[in-house]
Amino acid sequence: MAVDAAPSGEAPPGRLAGRWVPWLVIGLWVALAVVMGPLSGNLSSVTTDRAADTLPAGAESTEVAVLEDSRPGGGDNTFVFVYHRAGGVTDADRATVERHYNTLAKQYPPKVVTPAGEDDEGPETRLSTDGKAMMFTLDVSAAYGAPETIVGPLRDAAKDRPAGLELDVTGPAAVDGDLDAIYDGIDLAVFLTTVLVVTLLLIFTYRSPVLWLIPLVAVGAAAVTAMATVYLLVKGFGIVVNSQNSALLTILVFGVGTDYALLLIARYREALHHHENVRVAMVRALRGAAPAIVASAATVIAGLLCLLVADLNSTNGLGPIGAAGILCALVAMLTLFPAILVLLGRRIFWPAIPRFSTAVTAVEEKPGLWGRLGAAISRRRWVATLSSLGVLGVLTIGLAGNTGALRMQDQFLSAPESVTGFTVLRQHFPELGGQPMTILTRPAYQERVLDVVKGTPGVAEAVPGQTSGGWADISVFPKDAPDTVAEYDTIKRVRTAVHAVSGAEAIVGGPSAENLDTEVTTSRDEKLVIPLVLIVVLLVLGLLLRAIVAPLILMATVIVSFAAAFGGSVFVFDTILGFKGVDYSVPLLAFLFLVALGVDYNIFLASRAREETVRLGTREGMLKALSATGGVITSAGLVLAATFAVLTTLPMVMLVEVGFLVAFGVLLDALLVRSVLVPALTLLIGRRIWWPSRLSRPAEPPDGQRPLVDDEEPALQR
Repeated sequence: MAVDAAPSGEAPPGRLAGRWVPWLVIGLWVALAVVMGPLSGNLSSVTTDRAADTLPAGAESTEVAVLEDSRPGGGDNTFVFVYHRAGGVTDADRATVERHYNTLAKQYPPKVVTPAGEDDEGPETRLSTDGKAMMFTLDVSAAYGAPETIVGPLRDAAKDRPAGLELDVTGPAAVDGDLDAIYDGIDLAVFLTTVLVVTLLLIFTYRSPVLWLIPLVAVGAAAVTAMATVYLLVKGFGIVVNSQNSALLTILVFGVGTDYALLLIARYREALHHHENVRVAMVRALRGAAPAIVASAATVIAGLLCLLVADLNSTNGLGPIGAAGILCALVAMLTLFPAILVLLGRRIFWPAIPRFSTAVTAVEEKPGLWGRLGAAISRRRWVATLSSLGVLGVLTIGLAGNTGALRMQDQFLSAPESVTGFTVLRQHFPELGGQPMTILTRPAYQERVLDVVKGTPGVAEAVPGQTSGGWADISVFPKDAPDTVAEYDTIKRVRTAVHAVSGAEAIVGGPSAENLDTEVTTSRDEKLVIPLVLIVVLLVLGLLLRAIVAPLILMATVIVSFAAAFGGSVFVFDTILGFKGVDYSVPLLAFLFLVALGVDYNIFLASRAREETVRLGTREGMLKALSATGGVITSAGLVLAATFAVLTTLPMVMLVEVGFLVAFGVLLDALLVRSVLVPALTLLIGRRIWWPSRLSRPAEPPDGQRPLVDDEEPALQR
């Protein structure tokens, strides 16, 4: 018996099944590793979290940040020292504060801006009206280092003080320093945690002492290649890579790479029952799984590349970064991974080694968990559809919760000194509650702009600064708390006022102005990117399924699933975790990941259903597809959800929100939408779901017999 002959209607394995092919593929990957390995370690050297590199490209605050960096001595880092004593500041406390100020002013010349009054002639330190606090502002040139390297020595320099006198070093630069300290080493932490999580899940899935290692090796090779590729993209095209995008790159590569491995192994295990030659079995597995895997990767890549139209630099940069990661994962899992599996043979599956058998068909027809679920859905189609939509609808109620933008000070899970310091500053110096704005104007117009700003509602004080590089700066202190609607309104009023000064070319920046511009730009990017992603994903689905109705149904289920995941997550953030809002970047990132990644499972199911429909008809084809793919897609969903859940272990609210929302949404897609809702809708709609392809047309009944309904449609011939 020619066990490896091609089944009727299939192309023969050809040269892909040659003995030399796996060795050639592995050799090419070894050569690639020699070249790309050293480059991957250089990614951290081009990772930047500078404001100018992550802010909206066309925003006014970005222009201020760029000009500040280009001025002699670079931009200044503003620190605010807030001393406070519950029983009131003593004379010894005052002397200590004055001494600290004088020491630091000499150590970090040349410029100190003080919110002391109507001009810069006032005292450098200030006593609060309640007599319980003192403060001074210190501007340290960027030439002395980044905020994270300066804030530590500044705090150490002020440790010598009387007992009971508390100090908080805060201000925009201190917040940036504490934020950068958290991001330091985040790539390594994410990488190690992700590897551990994926390893445990693979061991649990395969219950094999060795098999789990093969996907890990292949995904690891993909990750190294992806990091090197992104490094080359940065050097060649100047794209922005920040710490957040670097962490997401690792998550994406490991998540989708492991998903592809699970799907391919499932097909390979099936093929090993039908083919004695492992190389032939792998070719059959690739022919069965590769179209869906490629379509899945193309969907995610196309969705990510839609981010290139975004104006926010960090969002724009994630597009090519993520696309490069997905492409590397795709290539590795369709070349290196199969090659290693083939060389190791059947024994890699020990102890559950798949055996070649001509009687395997009878075994496969035994109904399993997913077969029984499909049968139940088939009997109760309306019940399955309405109950699924009911669950999703209930979850969307959570959208009525707090979806307001998260303030910068609320980004930390555990508030650092810089954040608590703002609270103290606001308590004792309510007139200086906001973060300082920076206004740049032409030197000849500095006094006119200063007068206009001082008369603007919401401004506590405005202090002229230095003149250099053809620009003069003004530090403006709002009355309202940072990143509040009231402070943002003040920033808008200040911008309107200074723009009206003809010839001044005045522009307004600073931390809160940056956050305002980022929030406005993100809202604009959402309106542009989200429809584009939907169109691109719909086109990919249409090409894959060669239909119109099925892609529309699948897209509708994914959108409803996203709304439910977002609503459920907001409920958790608001009522359980106590977050004070949703970071401005979370909705767009979560939508992109959940639509692009969530539709993957529908692709895997629908493509298999279409394949089976050709032989069995729509009803039996969908039930067969659900039975065949249920276990592997569920495992893939669990792995992808777990990899994104790694982000919830990090101490940043934004990363926790993205990680939880995407993980929850992926589970919702894999366990409910793909497992129940999509099969139920397919069974309700019947063959018309494949319209306008020929699969949507009823087959001709045998002579003398009545026309068949959907449930009775005969197998269609290829």
